[in-house]
Amino acid sequence: MKPTAFDYVRATSLDHAVAVLAEHDGDAKVLAGGQSLVPLLAMRLAQPTVLVDLAGLDELSYLRADGAHLEIGAMTRARTVETADLVAGRVPLLPAALRHVGHVTIRNRGTIGGSAAHADPAAELPAVLRALDGELVATGPGGRRTIAAADFFRGFLDTALEPGEVLTAVRLPAQPAGVRVAVQEFARRHGDFAIVAVFAAVELDDSARIRSARIAVAGADQVPVRAAAAEELLAGRPPTPDLLVAAADAVAAATRPTDDIHAPADYRRRIAAVLTRRCLEQATAARAERSTAA
Repeated sequence: MKPTAFDYVRATSLDHAVAVLAEHDGDAKVLAGGQSLVPLLAMRLAQPTVLVDLAGLDELSYLRADGAHLEIGAMTRARTVETADLVAGRVPLLPAALRHVGHVTIRNRGTIGGSAAHADPAAELPAVLRALDGELVATGPGGRRTIAAADFFRGFLDTALEPGEVLTAVRLPAQPAGVRVAVQEFARRHGDFAIVAVFAAVELDDSARIRSARIAVAGADQVPVRAAAAEELLAGRPPTPDLLVAAADAVAAATRPTDDIHAPADYRRRIAAVLTRRCLEQATAARAERSTAA
């Protein structure tokens, strides 16, 4: 199919983009990398009257260490984030997750802001933002505001962005030195959206006990799932096989998948448990350091 007719505006500044969005009061869409929006346009699942292209806004493309946080401009390409030493050193779960986003060509065009604002519950970036208590920065007619990831993702492709607002950055807290990360995805083929994916960041103490764990699941609800009960279960305990299985079961219990053409709900829960156990085994392995798995 082809998109319905729309007007195209290439934004010359952030203020210009906000003004155009406000002028069209919810009928305009922002074009960031286009890797998610363009297919929706082609299938006529999105039919804006105006497309506001942010490609020329270099002010929204940056990586910035800001105190205890890493801030990433919304127009920063996924591949830039994936390969940056600054990101790997402060938030290693993020590049580990981005390696599972489509293929390199897609990551060369896709942007961090575009992925977050698209809010696909099977996507990697929203799950990482939930796992690490990230924040999203929006700018609109009322100025700039920061939204916690827990409040940002409201439902399937639905966010807390108000009409006229542009997502301008994401912020992630720097992780403790030595944190161990793991990503496990189950998809029909490499590069597809995951049927289920699990993201884990685990910190061990000097006695190899789990000091803290952060776990999120993609593809098992209308929003990315934060597995708080499993994290509490793991904290302060040695990573025995029985404990990891119990945590995996707790993660599965936290999900609320639905049946669809790709997999029934119960199958997704079972996959979530298996992937969680594998993530935790990898992240707590004796010699593992910031490891990832396909």
